[in-house]
Amino acid sequence: MSSAFPHRPTGATPPPLAATPNAPAIPTTIPTAIPTTTTAQRQPLSIYQPLHTIPWEGFYFTKIGVAYFATEPLRTNFIQRPELDELSAPTLAAQPLPVHRMLDPKKTGWELVNYAIAAGLDNQFDRAMNAYKRSLQIAKEIGDHELEGLALGGMGLLRAQKGFYDVDTIEILTAYWRWTREQQNPKAEAIALSNLGNAYFASDLYLKAIEFHQKRLALGRKLGDRAGMGRALGNLGMVQQALGNFDKALALHQQQWDIVQQGQDIVGQKMALANLGIAAHGLEDYAKAIDYQTQRLKLAQQTQDPRTEAEALANIAGAQYFLGNYDRAIALYEQAWTIAWNKLQDADILYGIRGNEGLAYFQKGDYAKAMELYQQYFRYISSRNNRRGEGLVKNNVGVLRMQDGNLTNAEKTLRDGIQRWDNLRDRLGNQDAFKISLFDTQTVPYVNLQSLLIQKNQIGSALEVSEQGRSRAFAELLQRRSQPLKQKVTDKPPNLERIKQIAKQNNATLVQYSMLAEIHKSKAQGNDPALKHQESELLIWVIKPTGEVFLRKSQFLASPNWQQQAHSLSDLVADSRSAIGVRGRGIRIVAKQITPENDPPLQQLHRLLIQPIADLLPQKPDDLVVLLPQQSLFLVPFAALQDKDGTYLIEKHTIVTAPSIQVFDLAQQQRQRLPQRHLFAQPLIVGNPKMPTLPSVADETPEVLESLPGAETEAKSIGQLLQTQPLLGEQATEYTVVQQMSNASLIHLATHGLLDDFQSSGFPGAIALAPTNSTDGFLTADELLNLKLQAELVVLSACNTGRGRITGDGVIGLSRSLFAAGVPTVLASLWAVPDAPTSTLMTAFYETLKAEPNKARALRKAMLQAKQQYPDPKDWASFLLMGSP
Repeated sequence: MSSAFPHRPTGATPPPLAATPNAPAIPTTIPTAIPTTTTAQRQPLSIYQPLHTIPWEGFYFTKIGVAYFATEPLRTNFIQRPELDELSAPTLAAQPLPVHRMLDPKKTGWELVNYAIAAGLDNQFDRAMNAYKRSLQIAKEIGDHELEGLALGGMGLLRAQKGFYDVDTIEILTAYWRWTREQQNPKAEAIALSNLGNAYFASDLYLKAIEFHQKRLALGRKLGDRAGMGRALGNLGMVQQALGNFDKALALHQQQWDIVQQGQDIVGQKMALANLGIAAHGLEDYAKAIDYQTQRLKLAQQTQDPRTEAEALANIAGAQYFLGNYDRAIALYEQAWTIAWNKLQDADILYGIRGNEGLAYFQKGDYAKAMELYQQYFRYISSRNNRRGEGLVKNNVGVLRMQDGNLTNAEKTLRDGIQRWDNLRDRLGNQDAFKISLFDTQTVPYVNLQSLLIQKNQIGSALEVSEQGRSRAFAELLQRRSQPLKQKVTDKPPNLERIKQIAKQNNATLVQYSMLAEIHKSKAQGNDPALKHQESELLIWVIKPTGEVFLRKSQFLASPNWQQQAHSLSDLVADSRSAIGVRGRGIRIVAKQITPENDPPLQQLHRLLIQPIADLLPQKPDDLVVLLPQQSLFLVPFAALQDKDGTYLIEKHTIVTAPSIQVFDLAQQQRQRLPQRHLFAQPLIVGNPKMPTLPSVADETPEVLESLPGAETEAKSIGQLLQTQPLLGEQATEYTVVQQMSNASLIHLATHGLLDDFQSSGFPGAIALAPTNSTDGFLTADELLNLKLQAELVVLSACNTGRGRITGDGVIGLSRSLFAAGVPTVLASLWAVPDAPTSTLMTAFYETLKAEPNKARALRKAMLQAKQQYPDPKDWASFLLMGSP
């Protein structure tokens, strides 16, 4: 996550802060300045979670605060009668359960609802549920539809409030939703959709949550219910936050604010400010987060809303924690706790405060107090079957034990937390995009566990965890596509012995990079926070064809010079690309040009990534080296890395890349399943299609992509070499290309490649083809994902086709979609490729491939041949081979 606030909300903004006469005073003894530490300290990654109550709908209260469910306040029947309001909830719940009066079953049914409400408030869950069930039975017998809806809605929300996010709760809330449709009651249906979506969200079933919140949003638009639309947008934003998509969440919450601030919807404004604050916090703009939460606090105090007041104070405390103001954070947490304890009966808020307060005590060095608070929180969330919260606390307890030197217990705790979070991904079914996003929020325990195992000198186990912590959704996707429908997919990553076996079977040297990060505690400068996740060390595993395993560490990241230069690894990768002059085509891609200082970036990267393991790499240039990058390393032009003598890596080694060892192995298996035929048996060559028009953005004029005559020349040359007629110009329509792709043995696409996510599916990337009346001419990564291909090789001779959205699961883009479609090998580019050098390289590649079927060796020889004619790396080093060699 960026330390800046890259997307400031647009449109209407919350009002400026004003003086709040009744705001809780901050004790003057609490320091307001960030602590001054002279040296940066590093520690394992802990996890913070903002306080946020799920916004259930349909709650109303009697004069004494007894809560009940309804679509609007009831003024008839029995819930609002004066004698009921005079009773306390425990008194009412202690009375005998009403009996069925044959002469007046209607009255009995309503009294049962009264009883259930009071019993639920008194924590007599079984009594409340029994009363609701009997009331529901009576309602059905006498045809009292209003009572039936109250009983169903009350049952569902009672279970949800008590934390029973299970099949029974979903079934009850679904039954209520069906009842609203039968009664043709759109107002009640809106409430039902919202509560169902929230129940799925609380169960970590994010796909279903989004489905029902989108239904609620559509219904709100149909009804002209702006308040309901605001709630739906806020709920959708909460789901995106849980998936780690903070930019999307912020945009949704801004839309929510734009709606609620127009109509004096104070409740909606408090919700929107809460959501905006949490999204800003996720983007590490803590000043903005405090701003939003303070405005929310003011509204809470004005409306005498203790729940919102406690939440706002706790979230302001969380921002102060990240700014290094631990004492101030603790004081604010205690204020929030006091309000919640005295005025609320909500354990979610009380123990959520304790869990985050433990982080502040941990940073102060009071481990005993931190552990006490962690344990209080864990006992509570375990009683509610909250796997997300359990995994979070397990990580933080593991960090505490690491700092305390108890590495054995720390390892057990971290592994336990990882297992609990694995269960969350199981709840997402076959939804690849959501598994990718969710996994991005779950990488911290893997990083901590690797660091711990290295401390314990358990190198093999650390390698297993490194492999376990990458490309899990990708591996599962490939397995699911290759197995019979009814066969259960197990995405269990390979253990150490299987990793060794993969290296031996492929006679390959596997090189896996793993970036460790830690929390840096240092004095803040400018807007930078005092607590920040930063790169600390690069681990490089080498598994030789003999099965030997080595670990080398690159200390350059942690060196003082590195920190003084304010470099991150991603900065150096970007510098290396700029230093050789690579850029985008000019279509929504911006690249900077720099003048490198000291060593050129390509040599710096070689010293960082290759020099520590140079003695472990094969001596023969034709021997295979499988590079397994992580994070920004996916954008490294490995072929062009130079040693101190100026020799490029491709001159010494044959290279192929993959996101993980397991995915590399699965790509090999995919190749074995393909029909046994020659690679050139049925080639499909596409060059310079009639270009489509880019969709307009904002007020921009739609842009027709420029023609690529060099790509046409390339396609004709390759077509002649492979004795096939290429598809050119108007022939290369999206429809025709897709039809021919299904049976092709080899696919070569010489056209534009784009990084855009046209369908907002989470899978960026598109290939430009000729449009028709029924197709737009953009073959997207999402569309490729759903194809079934038999090609042994796909060559994307276009711009940026090897790029995409970098995640913990790898690069999400065109190449990933092609692998999922059944292709074992993809040749793609990392930047805009010049026409003439690309034509030379591709012709040499196919000429070599005709004589020698090893694609990785063919690419190496083609690069060396192109390099002789075009010595600048930007002309020959863009392409990388991914998957099976």
